[in-house]
Amino acid sequence: MTLAQQLWEQHRDLADACLLHPFVQGLGDGSLSQARYRYYIAQDAFYLEAFARAYTLAGAKAPDWEGFRELHALAGGVLHELTLHTSVAAELGIDLRAVQVGNATRRYTDFLLATAWGQSTGTTAVAMAPCMRLYAYIGQQLAQLAQSIPSTQPTRSSHAYSAWIATYNSPEFEALAQQLEQLIERYAPAAVALDQTYRYAMQCEYDFFQAAWEQGA
Repeated sequence: MTLAQQLWEQHRDLADACLLHPFVQGLGDGSLSQARYRYYIAQDAFYLEAFARAYTLAGAKAPDWEGFRELHALAGGVLHELTLHTSVAAELGIDLRAVQVGNATRRYTDFLLATAWGQSTGTTAVAMAPCMRLYAYIGQQLAQLAQSIPSTQPTRSSHAYSAWIATYNSPEFEALAQQLEQLIERYAPAAVALDQTYRYAMQCEYDFFQAAWEQGA
């Protein structure tokens, strides 16, 4: 078992808590209110900007040219995702320039950027991996749930959030998550602190969904 797999399994309790969160379940069955989704999209756009910066900082510290190129390519993928968020925000009438950043969002982005500035490339990859692996997991699980609904019942694959599920259930997103996890194997030091870093990031993910559920109501 790789280090990335070990970290995921050790903190699977938080991943499953995120999957079972009413916000995520609402995405899955289409029942999530647009107000909560609007809050989430606005906060996630701010988060993705920090995520892209963290990739760039990690790339600048990469001990070899291959890692530098991979991390900057991953940052480009986040910028593409951010472009999609900007388009969705416009459709929902959200002015991203006027968004007030929530406390949960700020705690998460501050953590990512502080790690990227102050720690090694490997440690930064550990801090970022929970986001990628969790979203791939959620997308895959929600897609499987939709497929398990009998055909005699209304499908869960054609509601307002089906495109969100399809994005994170895609082979392309899974490949990005695996690419980041491979960087952990190459660059992360074997240290107890990595376990704490991974769990803090996973807790931030849960808090992010909780904030969207509460603040977007």
